[in-house]
Amino acid sequence: MISVMNKESLIVGIVFGGASGEHDVSIKSAVNVINALRDKNNINRFKVVSFYIDKQGQWWTGSIAEEVLHKGASFNESKSIDQINFKGLDTLPQEIKKIQTWFPILHGPNGEDGTIQGFFKLTGKPFVGSGILGSALGMDKIAMKAAFHSAGLPQVKYCNAFANDLSDKKKLTLLVQQIESKLGYPCFIKPANLGSSVGITKAYNNSQILEGLRNAAKLDNRIVIEKSIQARELECAVLGKKEISTSCIGEVRYNSDWYDYETKYSGESSRVIIPAPISNKLSQEIRKLSLVACKAISVEGIARVDFFYEEKKNCLWINEINTIPGFTSKSMYPMLWEASGLNLSQLVARLVESASE
Repeated sequence: MISVMNKESLIVGIVFGGASGEHDVSIKSAVNVINALRDKNNINRFKVVSFYIDKQGQWWTGSIAEEVLHKGASFNESKSIDQINFKGLDTLPQEIKKIQTWFPILHGPNGEDGTIQGFFKLTGKPFVGSGILGSALGMDKIAMKAAFHSAGLPQVKYCNAFANDLSDKKKLTLLVQQIESKLGYPCFIKPANLGSSVGITKAYNNSQILEGLRNAAKLDNRIVIEKSIQARELECAVLGKKEISTSCIGEVRYNSDWYDYETKYSGESSRVIIPAPISNKLSQEIRKLSLVACKAISVEGIARVDFFYEEKKNCLWINEINTIPGFTSKSMYPMLWEASGLNLSQLVARLVESASE
């Protein structure tokens, strides 16, 4: 039996893929979100139009976007030229004019950093998640940390570096000395504007610091170096704009040295515990600080706020905010809301509704 779409169904534009290192994760997330928007509970409420951005930044819609979703893999570049819907932004598709609400499922650069959010604003249509400012601050670790500091949020010790300074031997020597004296070993070296642990190095000695700085400099001109601490990793999900809600708290535990990109998505190297085995007092503190952190960098709609908790010292630090968290089968954000009483079907519907708040 074919379902008849309600005349008042909201037309939702799902944008996924993207020219970033998290392209494949974005596709997996999009499959789950779109399936939830098309399930029996939402089929008469929403009509989904999918827009796929390939690894070269080209936009596709229609049958090619649906093929990517069906296969769960990036588009085969051998497709003939007459199958191209449009290239980049040279020619915008007519489908864009029909969209009533945008739902970005783009991780990393051009998806979480305010770029696509600016495009959505130009269309004049509401969209799920934070605006340009909140997205940009949430993506840039240096700017985010500065805003957290201004809001009085506790953070582990850190310092900043710039790729252009690494070629100056004197500046590089002073930087390494600063890292060793202020942070010590081990420490983490991160590109300022990449997500999901991409490009991050854990350094245990001088030579590894130098290698980590060079690796990060290949990906971004701005670099963050953080002190490594022995702590539990706790996470809280945030939902809504006019009225912002927080989920229960989850914990990530892993077998590797640290929670790198491979560990996040390999399946067997990490496990999630929801709710986290922590006191009610700590849980309430994390939920409160999550709201403070979102306000500090103008984040709304959807976010996952990550914390470090050093149990022996009873110390809690904010780590970062992810403004477009994943929706894969292993992603914390939908699991946190499932445990808090919202299944995936209800969650995605609520997210779409929040765009117009």
